[in-house]
Amino acid sequence: MIRTEGLTHVHLIVENLDRSLHFYTEAFGLEEQFRDGPTVVFLRTPGSADSITINCQPGDPRIGRGGIDHLGFRLLDKTDLDDAIRQAEAAGGRLVERGEHQPGIPFAYVADPDGYLIEL
Repeated sequence: MIRTEGLTHVHLIVENLDRSLHFYTEAFGLEEQFRDGPTVVFLRTPGSADSITINCQPGDPRIGRGGIDHLGFRLLDKTDLDDAIRQAEAAGGRLVERGEHQPGIPFAYVADPDGYLIEL
């Protein structure tokens, strides 16, 4: 077994860098950590070690799914699900599905502007 500290990042290929930056900073409060050239930006949740890397490659056929089923964000307060959905939509995302995994455990899937699914 390889010993790790856990997941370091998820790398997403996106169509439009500015649009994706807007979505992830506005909807989830991610903060830009640094850039690697003109097309790659590393984002982090404030106060944590997780990160999402967005890589602008317009027209790439992997945009939207590319083998990644979905990303998950755990809400601090699961009663904020309606508000989280509204914020994702206001930032350029869209609601795909919502329901309960089991009674009392609600979820929603929203899509970012490139179609990546995000579970809340």
